[in-house]
Amino acid sequence: MALTPCPKDERSDYSFNSFNTPNKTTMFNSFGNIFRLTSFGESHGPGVGGVIDGFPAGITIDMDFIQQELNRRRPGQSLLTTSRQEPDKVEFLSGIFEGKSTGCPIGFVVWNKNQHSTDYENIRNLYRPSHADYTYLQKYGIRDHRGGGRSSARETISRVVGGALAKLALKQLGISVTAYTSQVGGIKLEKSYQEYNLDLIETNDVRCPDTDKAEEMATLIKQVKADGDTIGGVISCVIKGCPVGLGQPAFGKLHAALGNAMLSINAVKGFAYGEGFGNMELRGSQQNDVFYNNNGKVETKTNHSGGIQGGISNGQDIYFKVAFKPVATLLMEQHTVNIDGVDTTMKAKGRHDPCVLPRAVPIVEAMAAMTILDYYLIDRTTQL
Repeated sequence: MALTPCPKDERSDYSFNSFNTPNKTTMFNSFGNIFRLTSFGESHGPGVGGVIDGFPAGITIDMDFIQQELNRRRPGQSLLTTSRQEPDKVEFLSGIFEGKSTGCPIGFVVWNKNQHSTDYENIRNLYRPSHADYTYLQKYGIRDHRGGGRSSARETISRVVGGALAKLALKQLGISVTAYTSQVGGIKLEKSYQEYNLDLIETNDVRCPDTDKAEEMATLIKQVKADGDTIGGVISCVIKGCPVGLGQPAFGKLHAALGNAMLSINAVKGFAYGEGFGNMELRGSQQNDVFYNNNGKVETKTNHSGGIQGGISNGQDIYFKVAFKPVATLLMEQHTVNIDGVDTTMKAKGRHDPCVLPRAVPIVEAMAAMTILDYYLIDRTTQL
């Protein structure tokens, strides 16, 4: 079945009813152009979910695969993650009939089962360092102190479901998206993704293709957890099989769309594709990707550009890195102020990740998959 894009939804997310009202501005809860995910829900509400518009009709929906993707993201999956136990079972409400997508909106929900809202009562009137508490309250005049509400990483459940669906569609096109942990703290992989067996990613809790480095990373995360502290790092991602021509000039560049997708993920602080900030000491003569004729097919001898040139995919592997900061919630005492600006101290309670990287791998893949599918559908419409 060939992918056929659905008619573009012309509805706008924009609302200016309270344009001149301080702290009451538009919420942006939708991602994508033709393939569009609108998410809903909070960390300690009844559930989280979403509605997907623009998904092609006739795609076989592998429910086991979608649940497997959620299992990779869910809490409590190893000693390296939060101990919160959530089954994260997805329930589809529409858009699927007899195992195939109908082309109509796909609605889904994942019910929250294991909230401990009382763990957050001690910070009801405090601003947690490096969290969204202060900014949300200043912007909206109200905030959900239970796990951060909408700013919680639990919102990413909807992204993983959307990404799993996008992966099923991309598989039909021969496109794969694979991410892995490439750095935790000061421990990092030094080789190119091409020199690792990416089949080893899911063989360890860190989701790293180098098993020796994975052990070192796991040891570091456990030590950090025992200290009540947190640690950050880097996730690398590679997209194989992407056709030539995805991306638009000048403000629809493919790498800009991928960067936007990655920077929308909680705790992400940096994005770099291709060589990025690496090898800045080299000259253009050393960095240029020289074209050659490979049995009638134009290819490049190197891929420093990361599979994107002029904002448009060139048919080579697309690869990039995403930097994650250490989790802001520490199980140790920190200085802060309360909502009245009075100095105080706080110590977080509850169940928190000492390092988000292992659980963030499927989120990075999901955002990349949705971006590539969306831009594939855009490309189809511009060629009609």
